[in-house]
Amino acid sequence: MKPLIGKVALVAGATRGAGRGIAIELGAAGATVYVTGRTTRAQSSEYNRPETIEETAELVNQAGGQGIAVQVDHLEPDQVQALIARIEKEQGRLDILVNDVWGAEYLTQWNVPLWEHSLERGFRQLRLAIDTHIITSHFALSLLIRSKNGLVVEMTDGTAEYNDKNYRLSMFYDLAKTSVIRMAKSLAHELSPYKCTAVAVTPGWMRSEIMLEHFGVKEENWREATEKEPHFIISESPRFVGRAIAALAGDPEANRWNGHSVSSGELARVYGAYDLDGSQPDCWRYIVEVQDAGKPADATGYR
Repeated sequence: MKPLIGKVALVAGATRGAGRGIAIELGAAGATVYVTGRTTRAQSSEYNRPETIEETAELVNQAGGQGIAVQVDHLEPDQVQALIARIEKEQGRLDILVNDVWGAEYLTQWNVPLWEHSLERGFRQLRLAIDTHIITSHFALSLLIRSKNGLVVEMTDGTAEYNDKNYRLSMFYDLAKTSVIRMAKSLAHELSPYKCTAVAVTPGWMRSEIMLEHFGVKEENWREATEKEPHFIISESPRFVGRAIAALAGDPEANRWNGHSVSSGELARVYGAYDLDGSQPDCWRYIVEVQDAGKPADATGYR
């Protein structure tokens, strides 16, 4: 079954990580997916990593959807406006917007107080995390609201409940991820008259390309990383949050989530979504009840 056949999605920030996983799963559900980012096979972003938007589009095609790669810097309004104009011209609609632009993994100075943190790196992080989402929504939403049950997904790190109770190890990072959650709540209010939905979604401890590289493992042998970090046992692939969001996008009653902050694990339980290994990792419950509680790593009952 392909519940998203005929639907058009934009995954802003789909070069790697969660964005790539979401794009693939939206494609697997039948959607036409525009995948954007700065890194192409001809030009690399400041990340200087091998993943490209063309590769993501090909993976969407292989999954059964239609992937369309467009190089866009989402801090540049003219580029975003041109992207939305192209989607309108080619498709005449936009049903799903996933704001996943981040691109600041290498900018955060963890456990460094504000007065010692680089202002240049901190403000760049905020621009990448917040301005990109606002610019994209500014141009995309006038097209999205024409679709019945249009969906906006604001990707972040941490649920509203967890982030409200916990400092996220850097003021800039804390502010960035909390702001995106509030953004979804604000958009929910503005989209409500148009019967559209905005939701903030967080993956758990995700096995992105960068994370796997950090631990010196691949997706096929990721469990070996638990020798270095036992709590990595609760980690999930980028496809898990992708499957959860694809299920959300196919829900005719998705508006029940309007303005909510949810995790991949929460959505998976509701929709019956599973990770590539057939499990349902519930990372944020695990973090509170096991990791933050100082208990030994044990994912029994959490995946």
